[in-house]
Amino acid sequence: MKQKYFGTDGIRGRVGAHPITPEFCLRLSNAVGRVFTVDGRKPKVLIGKDTRISGYMLESVLQSGLISAGADVSLLGPMPTPAIAYLTRTLRADAAIVISASHNPYYDNGIKFFDAQGSKLDDATELAIEAAMDTQLYCEGSDTLGKASRISDAPGRYVEFCKAAVPAGLSLRGLRLVLDCAHGATYQVAPQVFAELGAEVVVIAAEPDGFNINQECGSTHTQALQEKVVAEKADIGIAFDGDGDRVAMVDAKGVLLDGDELLYIIARDRQRREVLHGGVVGTVMSNLGFEQALARLAIPFSRANVGDRNILAQLQQRGWQLGGEPSGHILTLDLATTGDAIVAALQVIVAVVEQGESLQALIGGMDKFPQILHNVTVAEPGRVSKDERLLSAIASHEQELADRGRILVRASGTEPLLRIMVEGQDEKEVGAIAQALADHAMGLGAH
Repeated sequence: MKQKYFGTDGIRGRVGAHPITPEFCLRLSNAVGRVFTVDGRKPKVLIGKDTRISGYMLESVLQSGLISAGADVSLLGPMPTPAIAYLTRTLRADAAIVISASHNPYYDNGIKFFDAQGSKLDDATELAIEAAMDTQLYCEGSDTLGKASRISDAPGRYVEFCKAAVPAGLSLRGLRLVLDCAHGATYQVAPQVFAELGAEVVVIAAEPDGFNINQECGSTHTQALQEKVVAEKADIGIAFDGDGDRVAMVDAKGVLLDGDELLYIIARDRQRREVLHGGVVGTVMSNLGFEQALARLAIPFSRANVGDRNILAQLQQRGWQLGGEPSGHILTLDLATTGDAIVAALQVIVAVVEQGESLQALIGGMDKFPQILHNVTVAEPGRVSKDERLLSAIASHEQELADRGRILVRASGTEPLLRIMVEGQDEKEVGAIAQALADHAMGLGAH
C-alpha cells in the first residue's frame, strides 16, 4: 500500500494549502500520539523547527494534537534536523517531529518524523499514522492528557555532539572559515561548533526573521558565500541549507564543491586512515566522474534512488557507513543516524588539517562529467514523467549519446517539478539535449 500523505521526506507543501494547514496538522499529530502509545504508556515526543514564520503556528498545533492524545511533548525550538535526530536518542524519546521544508522558500513548510533511534519512520509506521488520521479525532480526559516542557540546553548538547566528530586533540587553529547559515536552523549552533574547535569564523546569513530562510543564501544559493570567502581571504567557506542536513563548500579561490566532491574527499581520507568499512552509496544523480574516481581507488560504489532514506536503506543492507547525494546530503553512519551538514563539513576539514592539503588538492583524481540539470515546473510531474511522448524523446536522445552519457528524468517527491538530468562527455551536446527535453516537458505540462 502506498502512502497518501507522506512523500520522500515527510509531508511538505505551501503553508495554508492542504496538507500544511492547522486542521490537517492537528489530525496528524493526534494520530502520531495514538500510534506511539504502547500498552497505555505515555509516549514522549520532541518537537523542533527551523526559522520559518509558520513554525510558530505549526508548533502550537502539533503540540495540541499530541497532548490531546496523551503524549508528553518536549519543545526544542529552532534546531537543525540532525540535532533533533540526535536528541531523540539521547533524551530517550519515543519519536520526534521536525517542522521544516529544508531548502524550500519560507512560504513552504513540512513535517518530518524520527523514531526512538533517530531514524526516519519506516513505511509501516507511516501507514499506521495515516490510518489513524482517517478515524475520529481523539482526546484524553484531563487526568491522562499529556504535558509540555521546553528543553533549554538543547543547543549546547548538540554542539558537544558535533565537536565529538573530530578526533581528540585535533584543532582548527589557523583556519579562517566563512559560514553561511541560510538564515536557518544552524544560525546559533554552527558558529559555536567551529569557533570552539579553534577556527577563526566569519558568519553570514545568520539573522533569521521568519521570511529570509534560504533567500539568496545557503547551500542552494552560494554566490554570496563564494564572494565573501575571496573578500575575507578565508581558507574555506561552508554553506548549510535551512534545516542543516545539506552542505556545500567553497575553496579559498571561491570555487564551489558539491556533495559528490565532498563525499570523495571523505571516502579517500577514510581509506587513507583505514576506517572506510566497505564502500560508498550514491544516487542515480551522482556524477559518473565520481563513480570512476572511486573505482580507481578500488572503493566499491552503489547507486540508490534519490533521497537520504533510500541511501540509508542501502547502507544498512550492505553494512557500509558512508553515502550521500550531489545536493550535499551526506551520511556517516558511524557518527550520525541521518544526514548532518555540520558533521559532514567537519569530516572534510579533518582531511584538510591532517593531510595539510587544500580542498582542490584533495579532489585531485576526480574529473566530473558535464552534467546539466533542469527543474521544470509542471502541475503534475508524475503524469508528465510517464507520458509516452516524453519517453519516446528520451529514448531517441539516449541513442544519440550511446555510451558517452546518460539521461535521468524523474518527478520531484517534494515540489511540483520535473527534474531532467543529462550527463556526458561533451558539454555542448549535453546542454542541447537537456534543453530539448525541458522544452518538451514544459509543453506537455501545459496540457
